[in-house]
Amino acid sequence: MIYTTLLNIAIFQGIVLGFVILKSSLFNSNSNKYLAYLLFTLSIVLLNYVFELQEVFKSYPLLCFIDAFDWIFLLPVFTFLFIINRIDDTVKNRQKTYLYYIPFFYNSILSIGVYLDIKAGIYKIPESFMYLINILRMVQLLLAVIIVLFLPLYSYFMIKHLKDPQEKKWVITLLTFMYMLLVFWLTTYMVGWFFQLDVSSIMSVLGLSATFVIHWTAYIGIYKYKLAKNKEAIFNFLNNDLAISPSDFQIIDNNTIEEYRETITADNLYFQKLELLCRNEHIYTDSTLNREKVAEQLDISAGYLSQIVNIITGDNFANYINKYRVEAVKEMISNPEYENYNLLAIGLESGFTSKTTFYKAFKKVMGLTPNEYKNTSK
Repeated sequence: MIYTTLLNIAIFQGIVLGFVILKSSLFNSNSNKYLAYLLFTLSIVLLNYVFELQEVFKSYPLLCFIDAFDWIFLLPVFTFLFIINRIDDTVKNRQKTYLYYIPFFYNSILSIGVYLDIKAGIYKIPESFMYLINILRMVQLLLAVIIVLFLPLYSYFMIKHLKDPQEKKWVITLLTFMYMLLVFWLTTYMVGWFFQLDVSSIMSVLGLSATFVIHWTAYIGIYKYKLAKNKEAIFNFLNNDLAISPSDFQIIDNNTIEEYRETITADNLYFQKLELLCRNEHIYTDSTLNREKVAEQLDISAGYLSQIVNIITGDNFANYINKYRVEAVKEMISNPEYENYNLLAIGLESGFTSKTTFYKAFKKVMGLTPNEYKNTSK
């Protein structure tokens, strides 16, 4: 009873926290979106396990189709996507992320096909096809090994692109927890499958470990690591027995946003700090710069940083930074020390990641291409 209660609390917290991350501007970032998907998926995996423990599938056989989807194969995918969306676009854009979903769709289609025979009785798979089914299941197992073992290892390799030491430490810890959970699950599953052993007790321990991952992610990732701006609201959310509902949280968020809009002006302290970082420390020359990194330096959330820049400048964060880069390019073009530099080298020196982004941003700001501007400035 206590065990299933702990699982149910973790499931509820994972779902609520996932919605909060997706819907609240306190957590507004592309990487956090995949963190929410990770929490949803982990909650579904635990929910299926609770259904199995409570024998819900026997009472409602059609619910087995929820379990037919191999949700666990999405855990390493969403963890990986969470990581690469925290690094610069140059590295991220080289990833063919759609390939990582192949094991999930392959395994789910195969499982559903078998369930339509065993559970729903819609059709009967001929005995002559069982040999083919067994081969497809071996491919299924191979894909499980690949996605569970190798994608997290590749994720460790991608972490080196994170520049902030505190962020890197937190992400490594999250990835390690998830990797250990997946490896133990895969090992247990394979031992139970090949040797026809009862591994339910080990699966119970893994289920309890998964609840720890959800609680740890909520506390360290959201509150302590300050992925959110309104730490007080998050603290209440984590420490009042989940008493705050998503609607209550949204009310807090909306009021906060209105207060920000009324008080945000060019004199805003965080905006002034941002201006100093750009003018004095030239942070825009870092080609891996993104709003998450800047928000961390300012000790605010990425969503709040976007609000500040948008309200004060009327532009988004990327364009705001690119304007500084364009100004740097203009100064270098007019500086004799850089006369032997070609335009692309100047653009890269100013923080642009490629010729395409450089020329596009320069044309947007100046109305001229870099070549045209250089010719007219002579």
